[in-house]
Amino acid sequence: MSSIDEIRDAKIKKLELLKKKGVNPYPAKSKRELSLKEAIDSFDTLEKKKEEKWISGRIMSIRGQGAIIFITLNDGTGLFQGLFKKDVLGDDKFDFFNEVVDIGDFVEVSGSFFSTKRGEKTVEVKDWIMLSKSLLPLPEKWHGLQDIEERFRKRYLDILMDPEIKKLLIKKTKFWDTTRNFMKEHGFLEVETPSLEVTASGADAAPFKTYNEDFKLPLFLRICIGELWQKRLMAAGFPKTFEIGRAYRNEGTDANHLQEFTNMEFYWAYANYEDGMKLVEELYKKIAMDVFGTTKFETRGHKFDLGSKWERIDYRETVKKETGIDVLQATEKEIKKKLEELKIVYDSDSIERLVDTLWKHCRKQISGPVFLTGHPKLVSPLSKSVEKNPEITERFNIIIAGVELGNGFSELNDPLDQAERFEAQQELVKAGDKEAMMPDKEFVEMLEYGMPPTCGFGFGESLFAVLADKPLRETQFFPLMRPKKEE
Repeated sequence: MSSIDEIRDAKIKKLELLKKKGVNPYPAKSKRELSLKEAIDSFDTLEKKKEEKWISGRIMSIRGQGAIIFITLNDGTGLFQGLFKKDVLGDDKFDFFNEVVDIGDFVEVSGSFFSTKRGEKTVEVKDWIMLSKSLLPLPEKWHGLQDIEERFRKRYLDILMDPEIKKLLIKKTKFWDTTRNFMKEHGFLEVETPSLEVTASGADAAPFKTYNEDFKLPLFLRICIGELWQKRLMAAGFPKTFEIGRAYRNEGTDANHLQEFTNMEFYWAYANYEDGMKLVEELYKKIAMDVFGTTKFETRGHKFDLGSKWERIDYRETVKKETGIDVLQATEKEIKKKLEELKIVYDSDSIERLVDTLWKHCRKQISGPVFLTGHPKLVSPLSKSVEKNPEITERFNIIIAGVELGNGFSELNDPLDQAERFEAQQELVKAGDKEAMMPDKEFVEMLEYGMPPTCGFGFGESLFAVLADKPLRETQFFPLMRPKKEE
């Protein structure tokens, strides 16, 4: 029998003893009157008035011997010390606590508040109640969960034992709160669009497939945050919309990519990509200051200042400077040869995917922040072309720390042009390109009714991961895990 099994058996015996004594080890109601943070904030008043209050939490430590025991409680709002004295609590309650309570249990205690000689805020316990009896031991305080897979699988323990993880996740919540508030303050309406779609479109990505039993209809989980739906709202007369939600892409995992993640997309009628760049730069600077308290970052081998001037670089010129390849003139054979020279793996023969692969190599050295513009039409199927050069689009990416951390367009609203581009994408789909965009005939029909000039933009939680200098998976509350194999 393993030590864990032995510990669990000992805890179950304590559980049975609680029940034998007529104590419910898992009561539904708590007497708690103050959170631990409230007890800390109002401590001086509680101590002065000698008020007795019920506080509760998980026991994180038990120390002491004989007639005195100290415990540390954690309720998620703070930590607070409790003092059990046999002559204050009484023999029966004190001894019963010793018999049945372990680190990891949830309890509530009532008593008077005082400061120890070391200045530790403490409650002298006069009564206690079991709230939830734990049956498995917590990880050791100083070692925690060492194995990365175990950490993610038991994320609740990872967060409990490592305050820095909890701070990171709270900061991520603030990241989205700041984004949401910024968009609303700038007149954007928050909307909800379908996450189950007949056509997975709006981005170049492989979708997850599912099935609607009621409609007998194959469906896809969305790969973007309602791009084609929000554009329909532009046609419907909404001037500014945005959505923050989950997207799903059936692709690989690395420091910047996961299969399930949160993105934000906005659409702004009567605006173009120049307007979008100004708004987005303001948003990123706001996020940096409100969430991280600085605009200067050092992450993943790059240093950058979001508060500095954001330069612009040209897609075609950048690739040519780095590789010698002119993406508007080169053949598939020439690009393949260059990729092979650079020892870059590619998994598609289409010129669109080859050009994109070459660009992704070039961006790795760019610290930013910069706006990448001048994208070829062949890699921008939803973006409006530049009038003087139809092979170039009014599109921008934000490049920070060698990663694309935002994507915006002057949205294509010419229905005939859009239909042609969808047809080109359909040929890629037929040729086996899993990331090619699926055509959406109903979207083209909407464009034929008319959509105003519109700027669209999207970014995801990968921006947070880069600014926090963490792999994207580390910033997820519960990353996807393979089922644990039965032993």
